[in-house]
Amino acid sequence: MRILIDTSAWIDYFKSGTNSGALDDLLENNQVVINDIILAELIPFLRIKKQRKIIELLNEITKLVLQINWTEIIQWQTNCLTAGFNGIGIPDLLIAQNSKQHNCKTYSLDRHFIYLNQCDENIQLFA
Repeated sequence: MRILIDTSAWIDYFKSGTNSGALDDLLENNQVVINDIILAELIPFLRIKKQRKIIELLNEITKLVLQINWTEIIQWQTNCLTAGFNGIGIPDLLIAQNSKQHNCKTYSLDRHFIYLNQCDENIQLFA
């Protein structure tokens, strides 16, 4: 099973790794995938910190192609708002949809993914 690692888990992993311990095993087992949204969130900060090696390693991870289904994104956002889950951003919706499209699980430390999973059980989370 491939696991799409959300930005929140990568940030924790780079800072302290306190909450993202499973990431080491996933990396060693070559189960990790990434996408351009996550790279766009991570790489600018890493460039500023001159973390070239980490950027190179992230770019070597298998990248999922983004195919945005705006109708599904709008429906998910509607379902989440109806359920009282406010503040789910478009990047989180796009990451969840990308993971679902490629039949991956999502590993995130962001509670928004738990809310999304409650609105659509086809969004698989890695725990």
